[in-house]
Amino acid sequence: MGNSFRLFKILRVLFSERIDELLPQPKRGMLKALAWCVPSIRMKRTRGERLRDALQTLGPVFVKFGQMLSTRRDLLPPDIAGPLAELQDRVKPFSGEVARSIVESELGCSVDDVFSEFSSDVMASASVAQVHAARLKSGEEVIAKVIRPGIEKVIEEDLKLMTTIARFVERNFVDGKRLKLVQVVSDYRMTILDELDLMREAANTALIRRNFADSTICYVPEIYWDYTRRNVMVEERIYGVPISRIDIFKEKKVNMEKLSERGVEIFFTQVFDHSFFHADMHPGNVFVDISDPEDPVYKAIDFGIVGTLDPESQAYLAQNLLAFLERDYRAVAELHVESGWVPKDTNVGEFESAIRTVCEPIFQKPLGEISFGVVLIRLFEVARRFQMEVQPQLILLQKTLLNIEGLGRELYPQLDLWKTGKPFLDRWVKERLGAKGVADYTKRNISRWVVQFPALTNTLLTAPERLERIESIQLQQIDVLKHIGQEAKKRRLTGYLGTLLGVSGLVIAGAALITEYDWFAGHWPFAIAVLSMVLLMRR
Repeated sequence: MGNSFRLFKILRVLFSERIDELLPQPKRGMLKALAWCVPSIRMKRTRGERLRDALQTLGPVFVKFGQMLSTRRDLLPPDIAGPLAELQDRVKPFSGEVARSIVESELGCSVDDVFSEFSSDVMASASVAQVHAARLKSGEEVIAKVIRPGIEKVIEEDLKLMTTIARFVERNFVDGKRLKLVQVVSDYRMTILDELDLMREAANTALIRRNFADSTICYVPEIYWDYTRRNVMVEERIYGVPISRIDIFKEKKVNMEKLSERGVEIFFTQVFDHSFFHADMHPGNVFVDISDPEDPVYKAIDFGIVGTLDPESQAYLAQNLLAFLERDYRAVAELHVESGWVPKDTNVGEFESAIRTVCEPIFQKPLGEISFGVVLIRLFEVARRFQMEVQPQLILLQKTLLNIEGLGRELYPQLDLWKTGKPFLDRWVKERLGAKGVADYTKRNISRWVVQFPALTNTLLTAPERLERIESIQLQQIDVLKHIGQEAKKRRLTGYLGTLLGVSGLVIAGAALITEYDWFAGHWPFAIAVLSMVLLMRR
């Protein structure tokens, strides 16, 4: 019932703002007739203003969608892109007095006990929280970020509706299972609910600040932990020019090529060196210090949404990107099959040809002449043809890459995103996957392996006795079959049971080892090799 009511509210808001008019004429169909059944409140506002207002009315999940769209001015008409950009930091705020009361409730004391100054005016207001300028008693200039009251309930309602829709699509549409919509929504649920916990955002900020501690091209503000709670975060105040103010950059003669290339470098550094990246890089969260126009420095804020990659996905992604850059489409196709991203029986030659058709136009062209958004859409079409499953762990990365492209196109249209990133990927693959990478991995883990080796040896030496006990159980089970009347049936059942028990024995033995020693799961190839040698020596 709750989902139905929320869906009705969403449709009512969209129709009342005549959002159906944003669709291409052939796609409107019955929607146009339904829209005229709902009273319109559009008055004299433009279609972009109506879309912005509708998204604000519907809440944070929809505002996030609008923020992502706003980074793609290259794909949107100006009358839509402009109003959507306001969603980055000019969402309708809540009262400054309410913000003060939330701060006092969270800190357990009066605002005046902590701050010598606390402005009731709102510096910036986004979908989940708003920001107030302040100064600590100790003199530091800071900002206080405060979560919107009652926001969690609204988000939960939208997430429940999204889950219901995702399940329906997975059950009733051919592409539903391949798209893994339920898992995508589940991952998004964790992401956006994490954003409501400012302690988590503060921890993310602190980690990324450490990661860039020695950087000369990116600065991350300091967190004041004594005054940070779940619904309030106090952070160093930074000064800079919003990344969207191209007019100021041009007026101050900022080196736009260097600025755009540094943005790409920061992105690749986070993804591959740190494996921890800012996944909400819309213009409201990125500033630039242009005190030296020839040496611009990025300043990033709002780390409520971050992404991570496990080592396996990281390695496959790096190799895929490098193969793309080298136009080795055969390698791209083979990597997709090896990783399980496409079915094992995929015709690699056909897949290679399809990828080449999509990607070849990218190369030898400046970023300003192509759209990676369009390329991604075409790649999704290829993926559909070859039953490629969506990789939920890469969704945030794809979103971030689209944001980076949107910023890059505005800053320096001649920037070639891939060409700029290739030297970085070459170095990463050489360091991580080459001889040096193997040596470094061994060096990092050798002390742990030495500690674990005695336990591993004991486990391997006692494994044969465990297997003998399992074999004894198998023989007892087979003896039971001798009492079955029909010989033919007995032979069949004996064969089936022998096979079943053989497999079960291996599973039980493996489970026993893994249960007793968690780390065994990570070293099973080596363990099995040693076990084989032990068994041979016992014969």
